[in-house]
Amino acid sequence: MTRSELPLETFYGLGIAPKLLDRLDALGFKHPTPIQHQAIPVASAGDDLIGIAQTGTGKTLAFSIPMIQQISARGKMGLVLLPTRELAVQVEETLKKIGGSLGLRTAILIGGVNINPQTKQLKAKPHVVVATPGRLIDHVEQKHISLDRVGILVLDEADRMLDMGFAPQLKRILAWVPKDRQTMLFSATIPPEISQIARAYMKSPLRVEVAPSGTAAEHVDQEVFLVSKQGKIDLLERLLNEYKGTVLIFSRTKHGAKKIARAIRTMRHNAAELHSNRSQSQRQDALNGFSRGKYRVLVATDIAARGIDVKGIELVINYDLPDHSEDYVHRIGRTGRAGQEGKAISFASPEQKKDILQIERLIRTTLPIKSASGDVVDRSKDMMLKSSSSGAAAQHRPRPMGGRRRSFRRRG
Repeated sequence: MTRSELPLETFYGLGIAPKLLDRLDALGFKHPTPIQHQAIPVASAGDDLIGIAQTGTGKTLAFSIPMIQQISARGKMGLVLLPTRELAVQVEETLKKIGGSLGLRTAILIGGVNINPQTKQLKAKPHVVVATPGRLIDHVEQKHISLDRVGILVLDEADRMLDMGFAPQLKRILAWVPKDRQTMLFSATIPPEISQIARAYMKSPLRVEVAPSGTAAEHVDQEVFLVSKQGKIDLLERLLNEYKGTVLIFSRTKHGAKKIARAIRTMRHNAAELHSNRSQSQRQDALNGFSRGKYRVLVATDIAARGIDVKGIELVINYDLPDHSEDYVHRIGRTGRAGQEGKAISFASPEQKKDILQIERLIRTTLPIKSASGDVVDRSKDMMLKSSSSGAAAQHRPRPMGGRRRSFRRRG
């Protein structure tokens, strides 16, 4: 029996200090998720780590527990880098929840808000700094913080940081932190750029993979509707009346998100929007309102939605297909979390069949396709869909969802 096949019982036996175990128990964390079960012992031993897992799999605890423990033992500072403000806020909240009663001090450095309270936090000598790359660089350049005490560095949602153009900022930060540090990198996918960073800035990292790169969420029922641009709103209204729970809708553009949210409000559904044209306070209100039930529907763009970690989302709707197939995996990973069942529905025009096939190749799954009226599309009668469906199933069979650990060194 391999390590990944062992039953996930409790956090005991993972090398966690008794005080932290008591805190986890008090907070109701009884059973580690697969990524926690595999990553915590590796990280607690001080090894560099690459964790491949989708959102909603418990990655934050997987690096937070070892970080709090290592910082206490080494007297060093922890640094967590994330792509979005919302995600940074959620990670800092988790760190405070776990370590606050143990005396852990944190600072959060994000854009879109006044810099002065952040400077005050830094003067209190935090044990862990949670930051977005741009704002961290601002503080370093203004000499509010020095990174020479960083002993543990976490790059969370690393693929998204690169997608958002943060590669130059990341390289600057990596040049500032001490070489004698522990680095943990977490990502849903491993594009070539991530591999380059690992080879250049990490020390023989161990790779922990609980979902193969490109694997769609395990508990999500997926389907596609072929619908014209003009027919999308009518189909959306029908689905919102059919599904009564919380709904997350993805738009390709911020202007589209605004229009969709406006249309939903005319349908008498409470809706909020999350995109770059909204201020930080508006974005936080939308996220908090969606999480607490004030808004039943949240319409978001890919970049803004990266920080969404809301439990119990019943339905994800891709009103527009994403520009990149990998974003499909990130989107639908917002539902079906923590073992719950979820639903993901995508709208595609008949001209976007090639895009559907690209997604299927990535996730190694053939998606059910329906017409706008709900009739199942017969792939055998569609030359484009017919030519690829059997190949996708045969050549890209789903791999087991269980995790595995291996060295990241290249072979050959």
